[in-house]
Amino acid sequence: MTNPLRGLGIWSGELRYGDRSAGDAAATELDELGFDALWIPDVGGNLFDVVESLLAATSRTTVATGILNLWMHTGNETAAQHARMTGKYGDRFLVGIGVSHAPLIDMAEAGRYQKPLLQMREYLDALDTTENPLAQHDRVLAALGPKMLELARTRTAGAHPYLVTPAHTALVREAFGPGPSVLPEQAVVLESDPALARAIARVHLSMYLGLPNYANNWRRLGFSEDDIANGGSDRLVDALVVWGDEATIAARIAEHRDAGADHVCLQLLSSPESTSETHGLPLAGWRRLAAALL
Repeated sequence: MTNPLRGLGIWSGELRYGDRSAGDAAATELDELGFDALWIPDVGGNLFDVVESLLAATSRTTVATGILNLWMHTGNETAAQHARMTGKYGDRFLVGIGVSHAPLIDMAEAGRYQKPLLQMREYLDALDTTENPLAQHDRVLAALGPKMLELARTRTAGAHPYLVTPAHTALVREAFGPGPSVLPEQAVVLESDPALARAIARVHLSMYLGLPNYANNWRRLGFSEDDIANGGSDRLVDALVVWGDEATIAARIAEHRDAGADHVCLQLLSSPESTSETHGLPLAGWRRLAAALL
């Protein structure tokens, strides 16, 4: 099995849900700057239209889902869309798949979120048996815990863990061995003032602290209930979100690489003031990261 990605990527909700023309223009620039992948989330809406728009706006960069929500798209639909877009734009669409979170899925339909590991197995079965199968090297899983990581190891090209630390990256690499890819997301804040940087980080983390999948993973990594409570301790915030200058961010990326990551995608967190004139896109920060890291 070949590794689908190397280098650095950008993970961005703004590219997914922001102004489409501005997002496509930003994607073109990120492609020209040299980022290897653009990762977008999936919490509703027409995912495949956005993937295609980003593919059309770029020439070399991979577009990856981080993640495709399996409750929102059938395996047949996903495989067919991947086959169509690969035929049109080349081998630049990496499908990251995840089971999302019970509070989010049950919000729309109470009790729907059941047996996530079984649901993922069945989804992969559908990808394998549809008319245009989605090959293992074109898919990865949003895996955090041991059972989902084992499924990622045996049935996909690897894992795309979100909201993790270099210590988690090391655990994934140990579980995988030398073959499958480890593609972690890393949140970053280009701000050296501790109070301001942590305030930006806590706004970001506030939507995740109550989700059991993440909290359970942080507990496995040694964080306590006190770390997770009340907006997150400084210890947890600093472990999940690297803040500071470009050199500090480069050092965290190096930690992931030393721990076994093949590719790291950066989610740049910004204050609203810094993106008010760019349709919510942190263009200035992305340019700073590219100048320092690529």
